[in-house]
Amino acid sequence: MNLVFFSLHYLTLAFRRISHRKNKMSIEERVKKIIVDQLGVKAEDVKPEASFIEDLGADSLDTVELVMALEEEFDIEIPDEEAEKITTVQSAIDYVTKANA
Repeated sequence: MNLVFFSLHYLTLAFRRISHRKNKMSIEERVKKIIVDQLGVKAEDVKPEASFIEDLGADSLDTVELVMALEEEFDIEIPDEEAEKITTVQSAIDYVTKANA
């Protein structure tokens, strides 16, 4: 019985550490990771001023998928008229930060 409790206790602690790490990741880091994953670009190219289309090589479908990934990751809804304004890394970070305030 003690062995089961001991095992469950450590599994719970491990899960909390993993969850805590994700929560500790800043909005900026999470947005940049999504951009890297969605656009297949290098992390060092994802600078605040980088334009998704002009600098990171995204097309219109890529930007739609990027917005959808942001909505899913941050559990937010981005209206089309707002999505059209998200054209740079910094504008994505700013929008998500404001939506999570």
